[in-house]
Amino acid sequence: MTTKEMEVVRNLDVERYMGRWYEIACFPSRNQPKNGVDTRATYTLNPDGTVHVLNETWSNGKRGSIEGTAYKADPKSDEAKLKVKFYVPPFLPIIPITGDYWVLYIDNDYQYALIGQPSRNYLWILCRRNHLDEEIYNMLIEKAKEVGYDVSKLHKTPQSDPPPESENAPQDSKGIWWIKSIFGR
Repeated sequence: MTTKEMEVVRNLDVERYMGRWYEIACFPSRNQPKNGVDTRATYTLNPDGTVHVLNETWSNGKRGSIEGTAYKADPKSDEAKLKVKFYVPPFLPIIPITGDYWVLYIDNDYQYALIGQPSRNYLWILCRRNHLDEEIYNMLIEKAKEVGYDVSKLHKTPQSDPPPESENAPQDSKGIWWIKSIFGR
């Protein structure tokens, strides 16, 4: 199988990209609880042009979250290659952890997206709604295969209908989500 060079979206309209995105599927990560559901990300544009990132997931009925900042990897480039920085542990933000966040595909209406990074160890399928039509899902899987992702590792994220509201959810003790993730729980 020939793998295409990984290309990213050019001229991403960052303002249109802001808002809530639901995780439809991803490669499981030790940074998320294994039994996490209703996982989502909310992006808000900061006055300095960076993006505030709020990642949330629910595990055992409790909301866990982590906040970070995203910024263009190369401010002079028109490519949608971003860096995302989180501080760990979240309750004592001293160690910055930075990762790649490449927008590999986004539809014209900014309703669903394929996100990856150059090592191909992480992959996310995101959608503005908490579900995605199977035809579109399969098209995004094909796009991931074309650039060398092993899509057999893709795991669909359970989403509730309607999605839970952050304001009403019992909170996981701040930082426990991160500590548990170290041990892959």
